[in-house]
Amino acid sequence: MWSAPGSADRTVSRELVLPTGTMHIVFRLDHALRLYADPNDPEGRVIGHDIAGGVRAAYYLRDISRPTRSIGAQLQPAAAGPLLGVPAGELAERHTLLDDLWGRDARRIREQLLEAESPAAQLALFEDILAARLPRVRGVHPAVAQALQQLPSASEVGTLVRDSGYSHRRFIELFHESVGLTPKRYTRILRFQGALAQMARRPSGSWADLALELGYSDQAHFNRDFREFSGLAPGVYRRLSPAFSNHVPLLADP
Repeated sequence: MWSAPGSADRTVSRELVLPTGTMHIVFRLDHALRLYADPNDPEGRVIGHDIAGGVRAAYYLRDISRPTRSIGAQLQPAAAGPLLGVPAGELAERHTLLDDLWGRDARRIREQLLEAESPAAQLALFEDILAARLPRVRGVHPAVAQALQQLPSASEVGTLVRDSGYSHRRFIELFHESVGLTPKRYTRILRFQGALAQMARRPSGSWADLALELGYSDQAHFNRDFREFSGLAPGVYRRLSPAFSNHVPLLADP
């Protein structure tokens, strides 16, 4: 993925990035990633250029005041171990510098990407680099792979535990190590993502109907989950109508 996020509209300087249940790695080729603790944080903090973004169950707020070039990949659940050599649970809910995971290789990869002649060449190079790293480490635990195949249709954790053949405690440990979230929290993120998809398809649909279709006990339950994972009420999110469902631009202070 090669992109130049940012906005020519100077009234938009930050965006909420919502939890997807996946993690990502990215090489930002010019401006470093800057995060803010909350909308009132005036300065924020600079994270770095080459980053692994762990799986999250909460939104974060990032700077988009300047366009930036980046190349990266969104990883499938349980891909952290095979690709990064670190359990997903150790990377969850935070950003980690790729220097800390790949050592000197991260800087070497960045230099190669900067030397590539075009976005297409950068993408081809990046894909080759990821493919070359995969055979060096072990794959996903079979019980976790089976559980991920069953989701979201088998959303009850008890069903996943029973089918895994492991004790409840051991299965939770295996799942958290591979995915970065507990099975219950991960299924809640999947349901939240289902809500975003339904809202995009039916922008004027009833909240009560949406809550029922997605398996929430009632509309209040739906509202609580939505606020927890996005920081916004469903109605506010709908009014903002983001072009990309997991990236919600916020207006800059006047």
